[in-house]
Amino acid sequence: MAALRSWSSVDLSAAPGDAPAAFCADLTPAGLLAGYRAGAYPLPAADEYSRYLNEALYEDRVAAGSIAVLGVGGEVPSEVPYGVAWWSPDPRPVITPGGVRLGRRLARRLRNGLRWSTSVDREFAQVVEQCRAGRSPRWLTDQLKQGLYGLHRDGHAHSVEVWENGELIGGAFGVQVGPVLSLDSMFHRRTDAARVAIADLAARFAEAGGLLLDAQWDSPAVRSLGGTMLPRADYLELLRHAQESPLLPRDLRPAG
Repeated sequence: MAALRSWSSVDLSAAPGDAPAAFCADLTPAGLLAGYRAGAYPLPAADEYSRYLNEALYEDRVAAGSIAVLGVGGEVPSEVPYGVAWWSPDPRPVITPGGVRLGRRLARRLRNGLRWSTSVDREFAQVVEQCRAGRSPRWLTDQLKQGLYGLHRDGHAHSVEVWENGELIGGAFGVQVGPVLSLDSMFHRRTDAARVAIADLAARFAEAGGLLLDAQWDSPAVRSLGGTMLPRADYLELLRHAQESPLLPRDLRPAG
């Protein structure tokens, strides 16, 4: 196994598209941002069983060098950190900011005066907690959560909140790299509140000049929101030329 020191030494264009692109235990804010900028996102193992499963499934590819192994703080790892897999699917599911589909039923509810409102970055920690509450397996580990909090403090991670009479009923959060904003996770306490969160985030991102929402995992839910598949090479090229991240509008807005 040839260990690599940093994300800058990894060429994700040659990484597996149907398996982890790398294993790296660095979930510090700097480590997370470097991974996202390279075009990957983390999926920590929820427990020891999941870690051993990663080892059983991918140790041959690690040994062959097709899956990269990265250290923490520039150090070469003494053993493969199978507990944190980083993925970079090919093709990549994405949503254009103007391409979010609400669905007829929800659009009708909003037109008929559904009294919800939306905000940005008012309750990042609470949105993250709700996104991991009751989830099994819990990939959003304590270590990843703390790293995301650091990214939020540094202005790289954002949340959108959906409110009803002062109660948080839905939301989503993700990491922004230049013109791309990931959709790491979402939650809802009312039907369609998560969909409203994504639509609102997309609208604000479009206003700011953003180009893509990265949906990370393809699924029927992503397709129903307007997701399409983008070749990973095109996605990486977009990140490669990323300039300063546009600032999201943060005003309180009616959901309609």
